[in-house]
Amino acid sequence: MSLPKHIAIIMDGNGRWAGLRKRPRTFGHIKGARVAKKIITACVQRKIQNLTLYTFSSENWLRPSTEVSFLMSLLTRYLKKEIANLTKQNIKFQVIGELSKLPPEARAAVDYAISKTSANTGMNLTFAISYGSRQEIAEAAKKLAQDVLEGHVSISDIDESSLHSRLSTYPTPDPDLIIRTSGEKRLSNFLLWQAAYSEFYFSDTLWPDFTEEDLDLAVASFLARERRFGAVVDNEITHN
Repeated sequence: MSLPKHIAIIMDGNGRWAGLRKRPRTFGHIKGARVAKKIITACVQRKIQNLTLYTFSSENWLRPSTEVSFLMSLLTRYLKKEIANLTKQNIKFQVIGELSKLPPEARAAVDYAISKTSANTGMNLTFAISYGSRQEIAEAAKKLAQDVLEGHVSISDIDESSLHSRLSTYPTPDPDLIIRTSGEKRLSNFLLWQAAYSEFYFSDTLWPDFTEEDLDLAVASFLARERRFGAVVDNEITHN
């Protein structure tokens, strides 16, 4: 099996990591951002074509306002600081999620990063910000319904690709491998449609402790698997 063309990561455990050290949750988020930078570079070095990081979920808006404000400020500072590095590594930056909910400064930083890296031809780096997969699917359904009303699509022609092409991730390929850290074993409203045939890797490591070696373990696990996509292989047909 070849390397995954698309890795998606649920970066979980910043708060618990900080709590174990009797530090505020913000301390964990700062360390988590540093780890994200290292893993982005590691994926570039391993020639991963697409990397999606679950940066801020639609449910995260329900956290205390002080923590939300800090996370938005951290995102803004990170993007402003890393523009040069993204360009140096030829990374194309993009975002999925409800950007209209972002505070003006964070939205401006996101838009600027997208604009400054739009011509880059290396790895596609996607931040899922203010993102929820159920909302994404609902919005795709609205777009499809509107196209039907306007006569661009007939009901009889609607199939999986009709909805798939209206998702915010399109045309990025679906993730081959989804990694979640911190020992939790759920998707938490992340890429529900796109994960239909993804391989999953759950690490007990809290995100601030996640290393390149942990990434390599996840990729090695992926390479050891046999992806069938619902089919059977020849030797199974022969022996069964």
